[in-house]
Amino acid sequence: MNSTVINIKTDIKVKKEAQKIAADLGLSLSGAINGFLKQLIRNKAVIFTLNEDIPSDYLLSALKVSREERRVGNFHTFKNNQAAISFLDNK
Repeated sequence: MNSTVINIKTDIKVKKEAQKIAADLGLSLSGAINGFLKQLIRNKAVIFTLNEDIPSDYLLSALKVSREERRVGNFHTFKNNQAAISFLDNK
């Protein structure tokens, strides 16, 4: 197989995290990127997915804050979408 080198710039933290995830999946980072490029060619689209079964730390933190706000009564309810939009417009 003929091969070529692609040089990209990315954040060091992104590279290290991507290498760890690729290794956990049994792939090298190069193998994962090659798989992505083949999928790009096949689908002619860039597809990003999230693992919806595992909530992110950010989501867990946001849920904790919203539960506390709801517990102390710091929330609004609306009868319809227009009422919600009017509320936001007046903010």
